[in-house]
Amino acid sequence: MNRGAAAEALAAEFLQRRGLKIVARNYRCRGGEIDLIASDGDTLIFVEVRLRSDAAFGGAAESITAAKKKRLTFAAAHYLSRLSQMSQMSKEPPCRFDAILLSSLDPGRIEWLVDIDAN
Repeated sequence: MNRGAAAEALAAEFLQRRGLKIVARNYRCRGGEIDLIASDGDTLIFVEVRLRSDAAFGGAAESITAAKKKRLTFAAAHYLSRLSQMSQMSKEPPCRFDAILLSSLDPGRIEWLVDIDAN
């Protein structure tokens, strides 16, 4: 398993231990990708997982650029449109964007940013 996949697996386990349910991993569409999609009750959470062991060019949080946020927002909109088509939902569920930040593959050093600004 590569470091990125290991970080995503670690993040998924971290979120599940906190009561969230993982509903999708590595959701991709043309124009964007979401590492994890989780649910917390009725709320759908789009999770970006960032592993940065070298802070020379900024840490994990700084690596979530405006361009990355745009791709996350696009992929989330795509996922929601597919979800509404499949389930005939009358309205979108409440949603938020979270980030799981890691400086190493150490479960004790995970930082969870809840409800980040994705714009």
